[in-house]
Amino acid sequence: MSVEKAYDPADTSFKFVDRPDEIDPHQDESCRAEMSCGHAVTPGSLTGWCRTLLSQGQSKFTCPAAQPDGKKCGAEWSYQEVRRFALLTVEEMDHFEKELARIVAPKFKACPGCKTYVERQALDNLCFDCTICKESNKPTRQFCWQCLRPWKGKAPRSDRCDNDDCSDKVLELLKGCGTITMSRVAGVGPCPSVRACPTCGLKVEHDQTGCKNIVCPRCQVLKTPFPLYRRPGEGVLDGPGGHQGT
Repeated sequence: MSVEKAYDPADTSFKFVDRPDEIDPHQDESCRAEMSCGHAVTPGSLTGWCRTLLSQGQSKFTCPAAQPDGKKCGAEWSYQEVRRFALLTVEEMDHFEKELARIVAPKFKACPGCKTYVERQALDNLCFDCTICKESNKPTRQFCWQCLRPWKGKAPRSDRCDNDDCSDKVLELLKGCGTITMSRVAGVGPCPSVRACPTCGLKVEHDQTGCKNIVCPRCQVLKTPFPLYRRPGEGVLDGPGGHQGT
């Protein structure tokens, strides 16, 4: 349910401008406030735009306003700025913060040495150097992002470390899962029961009812024929049966 929101013209904490809303020019609120990037917004348009970003799995709020050269502004707004300018209600803040936590959670892991949550920047290297452990002279300074054990072997590596049983469990699941048949879809033969969303990588399954198209619960906006999702290492798929192309 949408909430009608408008700025209080007497609120001097906002800089009001006499320009159209630059996210949605069809908004008819009388007051438009200027964001840190210099573009004018209304609470309703800002709330709607940021909800769209969250539904697409985006954790950064960026300005979509068009520049004179036709390109998008792209300036990043902090959540604190969005919360204030969007006049978020208690319910909206709860929704935004839960969505942000869900989106960023996979990017962070707890260091096995100091237990601090850290973010990996080099996505092509599983060997993680914990600066907090280094500063406090803890023994576990390097650990494997995949198996969360002290690093063994040469680095950098993107596949595994030299610890026993270090492997990508999700990749193993996608490669070794069973097959399903969509009885209600003509021409679709057996296909893997688990797929990875081609946009965000989330594991998805088909309930074998209805059509072959599914909506990723994380992305929301992408509807893809389930049989055409690829296993890791597969080539281009050809046709609704999920056969590899040549």
